[in-house]
Amino acid sequence: MQPFPLRGEHITLAHALKAVGVASTGGQAKAMVREGMVKVNGESELRPGRKLVAKDRFGIGDEEWTLE
Repeated sequence: MQPFPLRGEHITLAHALKAVGVASTGGQAKAMVREGMVKVNGESELRPGRKLVAKDRFGIGDEEWTLE
């Protein structure tokens, strides 16, 4: 699990995927989420606009990040 610094109160899931380098574009990030490839706090998430806050975990495959 890798730490990811949160700037502000929240970040959307699609923006977080772009920020950590999993997706190169917003469209790619949204597609990955809508295809069920991404988990938030251990559960599949299909909403790319989901707001993540401090202590949330998100990941794809074997990679996972925790918002700090």
